[in-house]
Amino acid sequence: MAALTGLAPVLLQSAVFFLFVVAVRRENVAAAINALGAFVLALLPLVVDMALGQGVSFGPILPAWLASAGFLHSLGMLGRYESTWWWDHLTHTVSAALVAALLYAGVIVTLPDVAGTGTPSGIVAAVTVVSTLAIGVFWELIELVAREAGERFDIEPVLVHYGWRDTAADLGFDVVGALLVVGADLRVFVPLTERFPDVTEVVLFGAGWTVLVGSALMALLVGLGSSVRRFTS
Repeated sequence: MAALTGLAPVLLQSAVFFLFVVAVRRENVAAAINALGAFVLALLPLVVDMALGQGVSFGPILPAWLASAGFLHSLGMLGRYESTWWWDHLTHTVSAALVAALLYAGVIVTLPDVAGTGTPSGIVAAVTVVSTLAIGVFWELIELVAREAGERFDIEPVLVHYGWRDTAADLGFDVVGALLVVGADLRVFVPLTERFPDVTEVVLFGAGWTVLVGSALMALLVGLGSSVRRFTS
């Protein structure tokens, strides 16, 4: 069983790389860039493990989950988003659940007085869901900025924005993923965050400020871009 568990990330990472090769063969630049990014992200825990030595190990769950989310997104970029109506919903749910699981573990360890003992309080669940939603908004704004950049420089955007109705659905399924995590009290990453509480705290607060400031700047940029288009049209 342990061997199969350890093999799962490798198989999933290989599948993501295969999609990268497919995208290159099809000359689909956006899909190739997304698949390559997903592959690098899936390999990141292994790279950190190797860089920091034997004393640090993320285990198989994080790289496998990263690769699963990357595989779903990469396959979507190759046409599944357009051909299968629920594919985007599945991808957002899986990705948001991963984000929520990491946040959930981080909040439990960083705010032990709030989390308490036993089942975490409703405050922890609420912080996890709201934070996951905020990161979802951050991602949607990245898609909008990619669209603005594509239109500005007349190039194919790396990320595709499918409209405001799709954005609302994406955010809704981001919340679904977070609710699944807090509802199941999923603590798979708590042992990891407990080993590095100081790093966890720095990452949590750093990510929070990045999402907050980045979202504000991107919203301003998208708003200015829309105003310019209306003025020049």
